[in-house]
Amino acid sequence: MKTALKNLWDDEVAAEKSEQELLLYRSNLLGSDLRITNFGGGNTSAKVIMRDHLSGKDCEVLWVKGSGGDLASMKLDGFATLYMEKLQQLKNLYRGLEHEDEMVAYLPHCTFNLNPRAASIDTPLHAYIPHKHVDHMHPDAAIAIACTKNSEALTEKVFEGAMGWLPWQRPGFDLGLKLEQLSKDKPDLKGIVLEGHGIFTWGDTAKSCYENTLEIIQRASDWLAENNQSAAYGGKKVDALPATTRAKLISKIMPVLRGKISQSQLKLGHFNDAEEVLEFVCSKQLEELAALGTSCPDHFLRTKIRPLVLNFDPSEANAEDALDHCIAQLDFQLQRYREDYAAYYERCKHENSPAMRDPNAVIYLLPGVGMLSFAKDKATARIASEFYINAINVMREASAVDTYIGLSEQEAFNIEYWLLEEAKLQRMPPPKSLAGKIAFITGGAGGIGKATAQRLLGEGACVLLADIDQAALENTQQELQSRFGADVIRTAHCDVTNERSVMEALQSCAREFGGLDILVSNAGIASAAALDETSLELWQKNIDILATGYFLVSREAFKTLKAQALGGSIIFIASKNGLVASANASAYCTAKAAELQLARAIALEGAPLGLRCNTVNPDAVLRGSKIWTGKWREERAAAYAMEENELEEFYRQRSLLKRNVFPEDIAEAVYFFASEASAKSTGNILNVDAGHAPSFTR
Repeated sequence: MKTALKNLWDDEVAAEKSEQELLLYRSNLLGSDLRITNFGGGNTSAKVIMRDHLSGKDCEVLWVKGSGGDLASMKLDGFATLYMEKLQQLKNLYRGLEHEDEMVAYLPHCTFNLNPRAASIDTPLHAYIPHKHVDHMHPDAAIAIACTKNSEALTEKVFEGAMGWLPWQRPGFDLGLKLEQLSKDKPDLKGIVLEGHGIFTWGDTAKSCYENTLEIIQRASDWLAENNQSAAYGGKKVDALPATTRAKLISKIMPVLRGKISQSQLKLGHFNDAEEVLEFVCSKQLEELAALGTSCPDHFLRTKIRPLVLNFDPSEANAEDALDHCIAQLDFQLQRYREDYAAYYERCKHENSPAMRDPNAVIYLLPGVGMLSFAKDKATARIASEFYINAINVMREASAVDTYIGLSEQEAFNIEYWLLEEAKLQRMPPPKSLAGKIAFITGGAGGIGKATAQRLLGEGACVLLADIDQAALENTQQELQSRFGADVIRTAHCDVTNERSVMEALQSCAREFGGLDILVSNAGIASAAALDETSLELWQKNIDILATGYFLVSREAFKTLKAQALGGSIIFIASKNGLVASANASAYCTAKAAELQLARAIALEGAPLGLRCNTVNPDAVLRGSKIWTGKWREERAAAYAMEENELEEFYRQRSLLKRNVFPEDIAEAVYFFASEASAKSTGNILNVDAGHAPSFTR
């Protein structure tokens, strides 16, 4: 812990809060510092006197963080509320360790005030500790002490009797009873260390509980800092490669790796080369410690039993050659990991265990480069990465002051394939139609680009928006992130006429999400000029953006899609002008026609690889379009001898259906080509123009 934990409690803020509001205040403060507990981890509780709605009498109610949620961001509705009297009565129904799980089914019968928030498995752990306010945290510093061979003796040495200790046990009713007994037997304790897990701390008030939690964590951190003087992980074995080299290598390997582990379910990737990660992946004890696996159940559930250390030697003279050698060994390494995982499942399974799940690793470690994590969605991949950083922090400290101990194989299995966890997985809603897919959209800050991004994001895709307009790109990113979350949106400043810019934008997509599934080539301009007034500069500008730009983006995307070997969909946003020429727009019409022919060529080459390429032809999309905010609107109005504000109605009346076309209409067509609904369609053109007879394709 490089800096001391800061006491953020504000008496003025707390003064006007109720007991349950103080619990929320404390929870949010604790969750705001990942040194105290990791994302989604930890629990807080308070025993509050409240009026019973039926009897009209005061009763004691346990407010405890419910199942799921995150302490930092939770609200009051994130707490389960249960009658303490009924929770005490559950002791009479408990039939022993063999019947642990059945006690969870009794918790809803203890609910106070019809609260719909489900109580978590940790509820008895809070209920039976005889203190009004209780915190259960997973700080790296305390877990480092809890995950050593001599954990009990180390706990006594560090805390000098202030903290009790209990041996490892899976959370449940029996552990709640043991916490109760120890805290009653030793009433002067400030908390309890759970071997291989975390800590419980408590207090008589919300403030004293919060301060006690901070004090215990800081004490552990200070002791480790004073007593850990050795080189981390046995010292450095290799040097970290330069940041630019790391980025380039990751962009190359992530799509290949993603393709090989996404055969049964698409996965999204996350890359992390934080200082803590590089220290670990460059160390002498990397493989030794990685093989031991994680310790704390929260870490394990996110990161699987152990990571896969990839065969990459950063000390080779040519890093790209070393990576090619690593990629050549991927199939062998992945197969060996899967076989080891299957053997672990067979060794540890019970008669009623759920079927074996995906046998691929979640965490992949690349010496000298960093850490990759893959999961069903971007947030889960990112969070897994953060949890593994917690795990390596624990390994660093624990192995320096004692012998680090990972969770035993059988206990790890019992948690991973816990029937209660399986039931939770089965209750998850079905994935959206584009879940796990990655889209790259050029012209992403324009009307059609943004509408397309919204449509794809709404169906579960991750999106990278590429645009030459940096300011518009930033505004669009903020708008979409506020609606869909920061994990699923990335941006790249990109000039589609510049080969290097295009390559870097596609590489960024691979680094940020792991690869590519959907390309929407949408960057565009519009110009009007009589043929004899069309300058070479204007002609070349149209060709550069609308023909060469589409070629460059498609070529680089094709490389990624081919390396990934998962198929994919390329969608061109062209124009009805690609089919039907307009007067005074020769450069534009010619470039748009080139797009259509390029799309057909891509469809031919992509088909053997499962890559589809289709075209959407819009017409007269005025509202929200960046193209129509400039000179093009003025030129079109002049061509038709009308005012600019009359154009929209003119185009509506010109259409066969007498309807306007909006960016959202184009986005719907793009979604069709991006989704499985069009899985048997390639080389096709879909006009979205409200009907324009000369543009009929047949």
